[in-house]
Amino acid sequence: MRAALFVTGTDTGIGKTWISAGLVRGMRQLGIDAVGMKPVASGCEPAPDGWRNEDALALLAASGLGVADYGAVNPVALPRPASPHLAAMDHGVRIDPALLADRFDELRARHEFVVVEGAGGWSVPLAGPSPSWILQADLVRRLALPALLVVGLRLGCINHAMLSARAIAADGVRLLGWVGNQLAPDDDQRDVLATLDALLSTPALAVVPHGVEPDAELASAVLGLV
Repeated sequence: MRAALFVTGTDTGIGKTWISAGLVRGMRQLGIDAVGMKPVASGCEPAPDGWRNEDALALLAASGLGVADYGAVNPVALPRPASPHLAAMDHGVRIDPALLADRFDELRARHEFVVVEGAGGWSVPLAGPSPSWILQADLVRRLALPALLVVGLRLGCINHAMLSARAIAADGVRLLGWVGNQLAPDDDQRDVLATLDALLSTPALAVVPHGVEPDAELASAVLGLV
């Protein structure tokens, strides 16, 4: 088996890493050699071996990899917590999708399944404006991956989910489905979930309660669609 998917979200800070790491762990529970990847991470902290990102470290741990593999999981680590193109400019580099594609291919050659977590929401720029803009969608198309949308369940998420789903479709990427992630405890979102079910054209693969790690059940649902 050689497969992969791209995890995006309705915004930043809505639980993409929580869902992505849970997917990796769930697949590994099913006996699949799964690994997480965070191609671009901004908001990194200095470490003895270079810049390190909290989200990428979570994916590294879920994948059962050691610290020596950090660069394979997170090829581009940037200090400033900002949109990737701004963080890259501050760091004096330009993000190269060809490099990211090469690193992805190396991971896919070594593992059965790669869960690729995006930066921020769907339409963030990776590079630009000169000589041209490169958006995250350009990378996803280059990797030829389907997308999984994480919907952070909070005020405004219906609009964000619908706009994200439409943008994914308009960019020519297949949307596998979506996952609702409860961001606050004891927050009854049943009416919001019913609305999303009615308005989104793809299925809800799971609704993850606050503080509960996704497991093999979500992994099985995803594997049935890729």
